[in-house]
Amino acid sequence: MIALRERLDGYLAMRRALGYRLARAEKLLAQFIAWMNERDEQTITTTSALAWATLPPATDSNWHAYRLSVVRGFAAHLHALDPAHELVAQDLLSQRPRRAVPYLYSDAEIRALMEASSVIPTPHRAATMRALVGLLAVTGMRIGEAIRLDRGDIDHQRNLVTVIEGKFGKSRQLPVHTTTTAALRGYLARRDRPVAVEPTEAVFTSAVGTRLTYDNAHLAFKRIVAHADLKPRSTVCRPRPHDLRHTFAVNTLLDGYRHDAGDGEHIQARIALLCTYLGHVNPGSTYWYLQAAPELLSLAADRLDVAEGDAR
Repeated sequence: MIALRERLDGYLAMRRALGYRLARAEKLLAQFIAWMNERDEQTITTTSALAWATLPPATDSNWHAYRLSVVRGFAAHLHALDPAHELVAQDLLSQRPRRAVPYLYSDAEIRALMEASSVIPTPHRAATMRALVGLLAVTGMRIGEAIRLDRGDIDHQRNLVTVIEGKFGKSRQLPVHTTTTAALRGYLARRDRPVAVEPTEAVFTSAVGTRLTYDNAHLAFKRIVAHADLKPRSTVCRPRPHDLRHTFAVNTLLDGYRHDAGDGEHIQARIALLCTYLGHVNPGSTYWYLQAAPELLSLAADRLDVAEGDAR
């Protein structure tokens, strides 16, 4: 029998050829295979998949369901090659839909975050977070996309930022205001910018000149949130970097509704453009923002009432 580790390499190669990244899945499946090897097992069964997925027992049930879903896909692949591997039923440990409530920042709160970046030690690190927060706020980029930016991805002449292979492997160009490229140009030209042992083209860099990591950016963001005195609005609504993206999307839709002539054509075009700008694969991900803010819900309801009235 071919070892599970070898099978995993083939499985990952096949899925990545289809456009999936699978970084987390690879780590989890490697852990699952190590767990199976400790028990001298090379055949996946529903019992073994379920036993591993529910470790440790005190963690969140959605996390257990996710772990099982990762093994389920791998098991289905192996079953097609060797029926000895069992298929894992879809209804085992089903996930409960749960999405964080967006923390929609006001303009004043975004300015407060940028100013609070001064709490970060060393001027360069503070400038990095100030520039990063500003870019996320005015483009709606994912933080992972921002920290992967290279100098060549910024077109200062045409005021364009290019996201290379963002989520789902999609690349896109983001038109930005001249003030955005000017701010990035000023950040890149700082004299205190550290030079790494191995030079990098990264836009956002760490204290030693290497590319900024997500973990470091996230920790620094939590620090400036505390310094700006931004408080959670509920247990499921707290300031996060990703909420700068949510805020950008909601404000873009609000602006579209305010300039809509009432026939809905302008807002529909705005949603289509926003879907592309944000790098959404499914338009439903963009329409989700209609329920993210009470004002948007009210405007959408008003448009529906007008449409139904015209129909009558």
